[in-house]
Amino acid sequence: MIRKIINNIIQSLGRKGYAVDTSLSMFDLFKIIFVKFIQLIRGSFASIYFKESNGLLFIGKYTKIKFKSKISLGKSVQIGDYVEINALSKDGVKIGNNVTILRNTIIECTGVIRCLGEGLIIGNNVGISQNCFIQVRGKISIGNNVIFGPGVSLFSENHNFSDLTKYINEQGETRKGINIEDGVWVASGATILDGVTIGANSIIAAGSIVNKDIPPFTIVGGIPAKIIKYRNKK
Repeated sequence: MIRKIINNIIQSLGRKGYAVDTSLSMFDLFKIIFVKFIQLIRGSFASIYFKESNGLLFIGKYTKIKFKSKISLGKSVQIGDYVEINALSKDGVKIGNNVTILRNTIIECTGVIRCLGEGLIIGNNVGISQNCFIQVRGKISIGNNVIFGPGVSLFSENHNFSDLTKYINEQGETRKGINIEDGVWVASGATILDGVTIGANSIIAAGSIVNKDIPPFTIVGGIPAKIIKYRNKK
């Protein structure tokens, strides 16, 4: 009965077809509920400071969120323990419905105030695993139903270095941005560099470095990443 109620609550929040594992003991289930309740209380107090918060917000312990007034949240957003978000940017941070950002992930929109980052958009039903790093300088757009494995990194900026008479830190930067389309799976430890668009429903293999556009429905891997297979072709 308890499981059915929990399943109904989770599904009503937008997780269609979600069901708690039947092998989970009632004791462990109540422990999880208790932790979520504490996170919900923490999120409820914090939500009044956000630009917009349209539903339940769960915030883990020791999480640091700066410039909340530049963050818009959808329904059912979960931000785990030790997450750091610095939302200072020109367009702010927009997070969709049913988004999970897990432990130790860092989202850094601005490094130096002489040149603010552009902004970040995260779509609906996005899962960002532990220890990810999202450096927002150029605009970053993450579509719906995207999965990030642990340790994924995004860098939306490059340093200029063509002038040999100047130090690299005196030559400025280029910011093309990153666009990750719907249904993409970026596996553990992958790195995505500035100027890249990853086509819908593609898979980036673990440990890959992506430095050029990836067509839809492809599996890529390596350093630099190359096409291994087309998912929509036999």
